[in-house]
Amino acid sequence: MRMNKLRADVQALLFLLPFLVIYGLYTIWPMIKGVEMTFYKWTLIRKMKYIGWDNYTKMFHDQEVWAAIWHSTIFVLITTPTMIVLAIVLALIANRKSRLQKFYRSVFFLPSVLSVAVASYLGLFIFQPYMGFVNSLLHLIGLLPSGTELFWLTELNLSWVALSVITLWWTVGFNFILYLSAMQDIPDEIYEAARLDGASDRHVFWKITLPYLNPITKTITMLQIIASFKVFLQIYIITGGGPLDKTRPIIQLIYTTGFRKNDLGYAATMSYVVFVILLVLSAIQYWMNNRKGAQA
Repeated sequence: MRMNKLRADVQALLFLLPFLVIYGLYTIWPMIKGVEMTFYKWTLIRKMKYIGWDNYTKMFHDQEVWAAIWHSTIFVLITTPTMIVLAIVLALIANRKSRLQKFYRSVFFLPSVLSVAVASYLGLFIFQPYMGFVNSLLHLIGLLPSGTELFWLTELNLSWVALSVITLWWTVGFNFILYLSAMQDIPDEIYEAARLDGASDRHVFWKITLPYLNPITKTITMLQIIASFKVFLQIYIITGGGPLDKTRPIIQLIYTTGFRKNDLGYAATMSYVVFVILLVLSAIQYWMNNRKGAQA
């Protein structure tokens, strides 16, 4: 019996070996080299000299780093709750039986097939002053007086609004599909029983639908926090991190430090600090989920 189990384990290991070799070569080894880079003065061309913990000391006293981390945090705080609410609302609309059901599902999901570059350049066009779609629409419906323009991409508060709207429009499709799938897994008998008891739509949503969506909401929340904290390209294209670097996220600072300032060692140090932050957030989320599950 023991020999059969050992033989099965060896066979399983042989099947996994090609993946483990590739994963170790292209994921684990680069991570190890990345940690090594943080202890050196390292340029795009070569490793210069060993500097120990200097990069870490410099980073913890660098106000630009903490400002960039705060900008990424602002983006997370804006987009994560908004994304969850928006995805649930769209899923509720698309889950209702109607002749437009397939149309809703297609339209809500369609933006997510675009690349980040395409979505960003669309956003750049839509939020332009004078000729942009948003300002033109506001002029048309009378919310913006003639001769007045909103500079969405150069005013700080408006920049966050524009960046968040474009990101939500582009990425909501994936979360919308997850919520729609979860809603379709809720047994119809529960809804029918609630209707027979006289429950209103509001009570059905708060007492049945939302509790059933709780597990997927936890997953989406964690995924959205990580994705939002890693935001880079849409901000880089739409505002360039402006005005005055007030929307520059930490990933853009890492890119600029490594490839514009030719300091890969310092950029790697910031990268691993971001990795630790996301790891801690994931661990907290995992612990909270397990704790609530144990209490239930």
